[in-house]
Amino acid sequence: MKILLAALGCLALTLSGTAIAQGPPPASEIVPTVEGVPEPYRQITRHELKTKNGEIEYAAIAADTHIYDLAGNVTGSIFSFTYLRTDVQDPNRPVLFVFNGGPGAASIWIHMGAIGPRQVVLDADVNPSSVPPFEIRDNPASVLDVADIVFIDPIGTGYSRTLNGTKPNAFWGVDEDANSIAQFMELWLSEYGRWNSPKFVLGESYGTVRAAVLPRALTGGPLYGGVMRGITLDGIIMLGTTIGKMGRAPDFTPEELAATLARQLPGQAVTSRYHGITTGPQSIPELFEETLAYAKGPYLEALLKLQQETLTDAEKADVLAQLSAYTGVPETAYSEDLHLDDGAYVKRVLGASGMELGKYDSRYSLPLAQSGNDPVADDPAMALYTPGFVASFHQMLREDLEVAISRPYLSIRWQDLNFSWNYRRQGPIQGETYAHELAWAMRRNPDLNLMVASGYYDLVTTPAEAKAQVAAAALPEDRVTFKEYESGHMLYLGGTSEAFADDLRAFLLKD
Repeated sequence: MKILLAALGCLALTLSGTAIAQGPPPASEIVPTVEGVPEPYRQITRHELKTKNGEIEYAAIAADTHIYDLAGNVTGSIFSFTYLRTDVQDPNRPVLFVFNGGPGAASIWIHMGAIGPRQVVLDADVNPSSVPPFEIRDNPASVLDVADIVFIDPIGTGYSRTLNGTKPNAFWGVDEDANSIAQFMELWLSEYGRWNSPKFVLGESYGTVRAAVLPRALTGGPLYGGVMRGITLDGIIMLGTTIGKMGRAPDFTPEELAATLARQLPGQAVTSRYHGITTGPQSIPELFEETLAYAKGPYLEALLKLQQETLTDAEKADVLAQLSAYTGVPETAYSEDLHLDDGAYVKRVLGASGMELGKYDSRYSLPLAQSGNDPVADDPAMALYTPGFVASFHQMLREDLEVAISRPYLSIRWQDLNFSWNYRRQGPIQGETYAHELAWAMRRNPDLNLMVASGYYDLVTTPAEAKAQVAAAALPEDRVTFKEYESGHMLYLGGTSEAFADDLRAFLLKD
């Protein structure tokens, strides 16, 4: 049962200390009114949830948080969705801060997918209908039983926005974005009295870049950010990991390029097996590991020899035969450069049947003909599951959270945000990766652990690439956990959400 709290101005309750079960304070008690700046929005509702570990009660707080420059001027407002368990009185419960990627994506995707208390229900695990009605339900696998959850929409996404005449480029860049999220987290910890809580961040896709950079911004220092926040993390969770070389179009050496191309093979092999193009005794995980070993060994060696023009005809023939055996694609598709790009693979592997596969989730398919060739809107996975997520989210906003805001909620914003993102950095040198920046954080904080989660059918941010990026930065192996799922870029779709939530719960509890 959900009970809408009475008028906020009548409340005199706090979330700090043992009063956490009583409910959060009204916005007017937290952020003073600033002349010319809209008052922060805040809506609070109460709910119950039957989880795998018993029934819990929680408060949902949909709210603005003002962001400030060093002079104390309001520059923007970050909207967030905070879920606090209220039937326990432990101010030191773990807190999980969550964001998606893009850059330019709001937190709607992970919010509705796996770990929040409410969850979208699609009418099929793969290739669902993209027209309503759509359904939402309670999520018994939600990690809210063990940790409070804060879903964050970076400025320019969701309901978050610039204020006071601030230009968007104050937030739209790697460092600028990390600093604003770090300030939000700092303010949230103070508002809710949670400085002693174990702190975790979870980022998906570009959100993994944000998660890798955040420890520097949270700690602070004279060479980065110019302030000392002194906030450390217990753990970072990365989904759809992309923490390789920095920038929109990284400059690969020939050796790096060959290795990157070779690592596309495992994703293609497991995709072909899923669609019945190839057969074999191996399970999907076994096939992935087998083809990854081949990709890092004989296949990479052949690609390097091809660059050096030392590959013999016999060696080339052997590689072509093996590539075709793994993917079911004719040898002629590879004959020129021994490689078939994922973009070409998804159009070719089922081409005879007139279907194209998704790169974000290669289990999905749509007709090959009449595509508008938009990299997102025409991707079969994004085209088919996005409408259900967006519609269900808005249904939850209205019916469960009772949020009433007149401006649009921006689920993903490309044109003036993603396309103009500032990748210039303060600190890292040429050739370093975001993973190296994560290595700095793990050196500074010996208690920081990392969980890297990937979907076998993700051809955009592959598990093979994630493992290579972590290995290249020499992250401490005893503090890194890898998890793979038989799903895609949104690795909690298609029957895997409960398994992922269980793995996440264990990581949060340090089991």
